[in-house]
Amino acid sequence: DIALGYKQLLQVESAFRTLKSTLKIRPMYHRLERRIRAHIIINWLALLLVMLIENETGSSWISCVVSPKASSDGDLYRTTTPTAKQKEIFNKVGVDLPPEILEIKPKS
Repeated sequence: DIALGYKQLLQVESAFRTLKSTLKIRPMYHRLERRIRAHIIINWLALLLVMLIENETGSSWISCVVSPKASSDGDLYRTTTPTAKQKEIFNKVGVDLPPEILEIKPKS
């Protein structure tokens, strides 16, 4: 029971790290209960989606989606070239593939 509880704690901590870093979700301060509930449900659904994709592909979410390229001129964030399995997942859920170039950050 202790080992199972510890494993579940690690999974919860991993989920919070994913929410805060990978999904870039930050605290929101809502007053109304319905907005608080909606915010929690949206975050939970986003985490569920990440976990489903990671389980289906056997890779971490970020490695499935983004491939950063750094240079002396700045940073380029582009999606990785989707594998046949990834294309199949997008097709099954009825979602278009993301654009190849996500963001360009020139050095200042």
